[in-house]
Amino acid sequence: MEPRVVKLKPVEATPETFKDFGQVIQPSRDGDHFGPHDAQLDLSKGTPRFHIMQLQDQPLRFSSTTHHANVTQCLGSIGGDGWYLGVAKPSVVDPNQEHKGDNVLKVRSGHFFVPPAVDGVQVFKVTGSKFLKLHRGTWHAGPLFKAHTMDFYNLELTNTNAIQAVDFTSYNFKKREATMFVIDD
Repeated sequence: MEPRVVKLKPVEATPETFKDFGQVIQPSRDGDHFGPHDAQLDLSKGTPRFHIMQLQDQPLRFSSTTHHANVTQCLGSIGGDGWYLGVAKPSVVDPNQEHKGDNVLKVRSGHFFVPPAVDGVQVFKVTGSKFLKLHRGTWHAGPLFKAHTMDFYNLELTNTNAIQAVDFTSYNFKKREATMFVIDD
């Protein structure tokens, strides 16, 4: 069966448009004091890893998303070239609370989540000198871009994407919902 294709128009990532998913961090003057305009990080559940990630051929479509329940991941393009990120709100849940009607799933690492909804997926376009800080548990697909190759800086934990990743939960919309997303830009 062919998957249903959902076309999504990207929204420019600004502090206001992206607030449900994380923060948009923009340049500030050297010497400014720490405040709410700075990335509010949670790296307390492991050893941070800050690295340059080179990606190739990341077309403007996706059918699966990932979340990290233990870290506030940061992503930004080197050079400020435009890129896209598909997102859905964090859905990590407390297993001790009642979740009527929710399809609560448990992952190997031990946390519980409610799968993201098809109609809850949005796409953001990121341009210029800024980066995104994702709230813990924010579902994301990307970075996606039009160029053949792009470099990104990435702040996560050392074991976020390791072979035995303890903080890498994926949800496949194509497999579970017969749906894929295409960015219409």
